Formats: sequence, C-alpha cells, structure tokens
Amino acid sequence: MLPKEGKWLVAVSSGPDSMALFTMCLKEGLEIGVAFVNYHQRKQAANEQQYIEALCKEKEIPLYIKDDPFTYTGNFEAEARKYRYRFFAEVVKEYGYQGVLLGHQQDDHIETYLMQKEKNLCPLTYGLQEEADLYGVHCLRPLLRYTKQELQDYCDNNGVRYFVDHTNAENQYTRNRIRNEVLSSYSKEDRDTILREIEEKNEELRENRGKARHLIQNNRVHIDEYRKQDEVIRSFVLRELLEEKEKHLSLDHIQAIDENILNHPDFVIEVDDKAIVQENGTFFVHQFLGAYAYQVESLDALYALKDPHFLVEEGRLGLYGVTIEASDYPLTVRSVKEGDEILMRYGTKKVHRFFVDRHIPLYLRKEWPVVENAKGDIILVPGLGCDCYHFSIKPTVSVIQYPNSEGGANDARKGY
Repeated sequence: MLPKEGKWLVAVSSGPDSMALFTMCLKEGLEIGVAFVNYHQRKQAANEQQYIEALCKEKEIPLYIKDDPFTYTGNFEAEARKYRYRFFAEVVKEYGYQGVLLGHQQDDHIETYLMQKEKNLCPLTYGLQEEADLYGVHCLRPLLRYTKQELQDYCDNNGVRYFVDHTNAENQYTRNRIRNEVLSSYSKEDRDTILREIEEKNEELRENRGKARHLIQNNRVHIDEYRKQDEVIRSFVLRELLEEKEKHLSLDHIQAIDENILNHPDFVIEVDDKAIVQENGTFFVHQFLGAYAYQVESLDALYALKDPHFLVEEGRLGLYGVTIEASDYPLTVRSVKEGDEILMRYGTKKVHRFFVDRHIPLYLRKEWPVVENAKGDIILVPGLGCDCYHFSIKPTVSVIQYPNSEGGANDARKGY
C-alpha cells in the first residue's frame, strides 16, 4: 500500500515493477523524486537512462542519477545492492525525503525465501519486509501483494513503457535460476502455500526472538541460563547478539558458536571484527579494536593519548602509577605481546603469568596496555605495577586499563 503523505524517493530501474510503482505514485498525487542507478554493465542501460531522464523532465519530477563507473569484487548482486542503497541514503538525507519506495513484488518475496532455504540461512525475516531500514535508509515495499505478471499487465493496460532486462533469463545468479526453474512452474495454489509458509515462519521468528531477548540483560547472557534452553532459542540469542540488518550468519556458523559455548569453560569466539567472550558467568559481544602502539616524546603527549583500551591520569601511588625519567623517552604505550615480562622487586614476572594469577578474561589479555621505555624495557603493567627502577611515592602518571566493551566489563580498578 502506498503511503498517504510525505515526500518519497522512488527507486526506478525502468523495469515493469518500478515503472508500475512510479505510475501509481503519480496517479495518487504523491510527492516524489526518482533515483536511477546505471551500473554500465549492459548496453541497454544507456537507453534506459535516457528514457527515465526524458520521462522525469516531462512530468517535472526531480531525478537523481548515479552514473559513476561501477567496479566491484566478489558477488555482483551483493555489491550492487550496497552501491545503490548507499546512493539512496545520500539522496534521502540531502534532499529531505522520508525514505525510498522500492518496486519489489510477490515474486521477489518468494524468491528471497527460497534462496534463504537453499542457503540454509537464519534470517531476521523470511522473504522481504514491507517496511525496513536498510543501509541507513528507511524503505517501503508497497507492491509485495502484486505478482510480477500483474504489474506487467498494469503497465500494458495503462500504456506505460518499460524495459525488460534480458540478463534475467540467464541462470548464472541464484535468484535468476530460482525464478526461471522453480517459481515459473508454480501454480496459484503453490504460491499460496509458500506465502502461508513464509507467514508461519515469520510468526515463529517473532515468538522466538521475544524469548531470546528476555535472556539478554544489559547486553549480557548468563551462561547457565543459556545452556538450559533448547537449540532453537539458543540460536536466536546468538543472532540477536551478533547479526546486523544487512548481514546474516548461516545456520552452520550459529551451530559452531553454540557448540563452543556449550562445551568450553572459557572462550573467545571471533566473528569478523568482534567476538563472543565470557566473564563472571556471562557472555557478551566484545568489539575488537586490534593491536595498538603509541610513541610519545613528552609527558604532555602522554596525557593527550586517547584510546578505548586505557586512560592516562595524574600519578598516584598504587598498581597503576609509574615514575618517568627523561631518559625513558620516547615512551611507547602498546598492547601486550607474546613473551612480555617486567622486572619487579622480587624478580622477573611474565605478563602472561600475571593474567593467569589474576584470572583476567582471555579477551582482555589481547588488549591490555603496557608502558615501554626507550630501552625497550617494560616499566609498567597496569594492575601489576611498575618495575623496580621506576617506583616512587610520587608517581608521574597512572595508566589505567579501561576496556571499552558493549558487555560493560569491569575495568582494572574495580575488578582486578
């Protein structure tokens, strides 16, 4: 159903679906602009662009064209999708549209569902949502109740010109193959059965998502409670924690993460640039920011350091303070490396041993700061103390281990 009011951007490709949508918007008197993307992948695209330009000029409709050469690596369809949605988001933001109207129809809805089943995905929604936020832009799909044939008939009956993308007949892409070999053979009864199946699965998704969210408190999940749940609910917990709107994990990946949590007492399960980590009987998502190293030539530069892993404060006596001499510069504040050790009053202490003794979670060990002087000696390990040559009752600075995690892990001053 078309929106009743507001200013909307219409994504037009010149195919029958988007041309039907464009025409319906004009008939309803909706205030619209048109977005057109030319990927320069087909010879016909130039003619399509010229047609859209002439049509919008005739109708006095604002037109926004993405006409840059499109280069990509990997999957064309996935990269093209990101390319156009980011363009839509830019136009919506710059020109004050409420969002973008998309010409997806019932065939697209069913095809998406069949692709999800074939790839064994655990999506946030089966098929296509009528309303969603994608790549930073609010999207409406008002044509999901229409079949592709119905929209083509609408264009034919209303004298609306459209172009047919002949590459749709090629089966090199999964969606095309499903469209041409599977969906084309479906009867009306087959379609109705699939549509009911999609709705039932989405209702089940909503129920399970609600149960999963109940187990997530302050972005953390109690491991004992998690292990009491059945496999379906556990998978929804992981999806709620890990998945993004445009990125879904396969069922196999979810099951591998679940098995790790069920069978290991301590774990760091990396997933792209983040990880599922455990602490104090709970697990949560931690965003890894990678190894780091800052070299400074002065005390002022040391105080000016800003990093989510640590905090530099005025020196005070304790396990975070160190007295710095002029000969120590340049200083380096960096993350721990394999084999790091510090000379304490009672002998050399390996940093790894400190982690084990203090029961510091695995995920924090990768990001714990140390201070190294110009000679390459570690002179401070926050939480352990400074080396025997840099102790005084009036430390120059204190370097506080200060983890930045969505799970809200305790910093060294509170927990270790």
